[in-house]
Amino acid sequence: MLARARRIVAFSGAGLSAASGLATFRGNRTDALWSRFDPMALATPHAFARDPGLVLAWYGWRRGQLRRAGPNAAHRALAARGDIVQVTQNVDDLLERAGARQVIHLHGEILDDCCHAGCGFRRSAAVTTEAAFDPDDRASHPAVESCPDCGGPLRPSVTWFGESLPVAAWERAEAACSACDVMLVVGSSGTVYPAAGLVDLAKRAGASVIVVDPGASAFAAGADVVIAEPAEDAVPRLLATEDAARRSVDGR
Repeated sequence: MLARARRIVAFSGAGLSAASGLATFRGNRTDALWSRFDPMALATPHAFARDPGLVLAWYGWRRGQLRRAGPNAAHRALAARGDIVQVTQNVDDLLERAGARQVIHLHGEILDDCCHAGCGFRRSAAVTTEAAFDPDDRASHPAVESCPDCGGPLRPSVTWFGESLPVAAWERAEAACSACDVMLVVGSSGTVYPAAGLVDLAKRAGASVIVVDPGASAFAAGADVVIAEPAEDAVPRLLATEDAARRSVDGR
């Protein structure tokens, strides 16, 4: 499938970055973020309005984790393929650090700040909280900064529960997924919509779907191929095999 494809999209979720030390959000792992923290208390506009310092402290802790992490073998294998469109639900920058140039972030980018008032201001965040997240240590929670353009509160540039996805990113992802021959789904539970609907879109347009995930993925039932292995093991091997097969198909 991959060797004969003209347009490939890699649709990735938190499982892609698990081997880099970043926790997944769901699943049976005890370190899954939503098994340790209440998403409604930390990842909604209402939570930010109620206790912005708490929300900012949690995201500061996550930024610290990310900056100490590095790309794994799956990131590097995907990034080496400039012909594969990278559509990711992840808010980390590990694909970019591995060398990927065209990454569509459906849920934003955690290392950036944006204006919560919606004026359009955005910047790369400079401050990282290295200490462990302590929800009860109010003294360690950062103060909210004001947007230099409109004075509104600054927040992490990620999509929270109850918010719409970034329009430009969504439109680019829709266009890529509706035109691909193969969609390679890596480490996504398939439970977060509307992002998960892109896999259905690709399949309806005639694409083959390959799922790489060691756990339960909602995409498995409708996939053409399921590889029940961790991304860091399966993706480099899969793309290396595809490269050899492509050379054979091309007669080289």
